[in-house]
Amino acid sequence: MIVENLGFFIYAFTSIFVIVDPVSGVVTFISLTSGMTCEEKNEVAKKAVTLACVIALFFAMTGSVILNLFNVSVDALRVVGGLLLFTIAFDMMHAKVSRESITEEEISQSQEREDIWIFPIGLPLLTGPGTISTAIVLMGGTDTFGQKILILIAIIITFVLCLYIFLFSRKIHTFIGYNGMLVFTRLMGLLLAAIAVDMAAKGITDIFNLAN
Repeated sequence: MIVENLGFFIYAFTSIFVIVDPVSGVVTFISLTSGMTCEEKNEVAKKAVTLACVIALFFAMTGSVILNLFNVSVDALRVVGGLLLFTIAFDMMHAKVSRESITEEEISQSQEREDIWIFPIGLPLLTGPGTISTAIVLMGGTDTFGQKILILIAIIITFVLCLYIFLFSRKIHTFIGYNGMLVFTRLMGLLLAAIAVDMAAKGITDIFNLAN
């Protein structure tokens, strides 16, 4: 049981961390906070990560209610979510900013805004449709209370790491370098693509088995 839960936790944490992908978001975060002092930058990071974490936790805990309200099955969301994650992964493998998260035009228009911790950093850079659908699918894919708690813990740990990555964003960028960021983004994209295919395949298989 312990080994099974540990394996499930690793899968849940990996899925959430890869889709949030805070390391790749460092460049965007630095760009949006370039004119701020260190204190202001840290305040933006704390507010944005807190907001993103709350949104992810909210949809994780209420996702089944939302699906039932619209009469949508978890397997249907698995298929759609898998396709969405694959499009994000495709952009990442080409070292591009995912259009699901934020566009270059949105980055440019956000430079002068005071509430960038809400949009575009908190939503959708950190918690976009991909993160939300992944959280709902993970929670809907298990009936075990213990595993549901593990998913919530995985979400919280992901955003705690995200906070520290943003707080030390300039040092990380200096240490890894721009090329290092591109390599990391491509590797995360490859891993995300595998998760996306697995998610979509499971959804299709379950739908097919249910129909028969």
